[in-house]
Amino acid sequence: MNHRLSSVGMPAGSIDYADEGSGPPVVLLHGLFMDHTLWDQVMPLLPSGFRYLRPVLPLGAHRRAMNSDADLRMPGMVNLVADFLDALDLDDVTLVHSDWGGGLFLTAAKRDQRVGRLVILPCEAFENFPPGLPGKMATVSAHLPGGLTLAARLLRIRWLRNTPLLFGWMTARPIPDAVVEGWTKSVLSDRNVARDLASYASTRFDASSLIRDTEALREFTGDALILWPVRNHVMPPEHGRRLADLIPSARLRTIDGSVLLSLDDPATVAREIGAFLTRQPDVDERTRVAGS
Repeated sequence: MNHRLSSVGMPAGSIDYADEGSGPPVVLLHGLFMDHTLWDQVMPLLPSGFRYLRPVLPLGAHRRAMNSDADLRMPGMVNLVADFLDALDLDDVTLVHSDWGGGLFLTAAKRDQRVGRLVILPCEAFENFPPGLPGKMATVSAHLPGGLTLAARLLRIRWLRNTPLLFGWMTARPIPDAVVEGWTKSVLSDRNVARDLASYASTRFDASSLIRDTEALREFTGDALILWPVRNHVMPPEHGRRLADLIPSARLRTIDGSVLLSLDDPATVAREIGAFLTRQPDVDERTRVAGS
């Protein structure tokens, strides 16, 4: 699917984003070596009456490099998400997470003022940064000269991509070649995009700090939906419950699938997000529901 992308300037550089519909804003994030097209199958199934924005974060599939002095380690990336909301003057945002968990840290960074609600699909959380075998592979690649571009080339080889070290445990079904070619095109053709990815991959993750910053979600006062798989080799199933227990108004829904639920089961993802967006919130509600 071809998209006409808009762009917005921010302190770290310009961010491209897809912008569809009108109404209360819904911002959908993506993970490493991915872009806004992660949500292509979900978008046509979401309810009208909302403005859906999908930023292309500088996580390896972005089309334009960020400023050479941009801080793209985890704290800088968290600020970049907040800066994106600021730059477009978005308020009462429903922020949707998938795979990359940095957006969960907006509350810890005290930059979640524009976020009204959360939707959390399987993503990094607590000490699980970077996640599972794919995360370990990315870490090893980041410490080798040219390792991240080599990883991008390996992702283009179907049988390697389908192994647990790469995307094999990320989806219930193989990701099509054309999708992965789009996700890896820029990092293989633009050394400054590769530089941006290497900058993020240079983040030094400390387990105690990661847990603390995730647990800051106790202070989040908005409504939240956690849509988490029953079984998962990359994002632990118990993390869905832990997140639901942290956020006062969270509801947990469980689903079959793997990490990238928007690819595994776009119809269910769209139905759950749509129901969450259109329900009338009850500020006193503290119901947590497990199961569809």
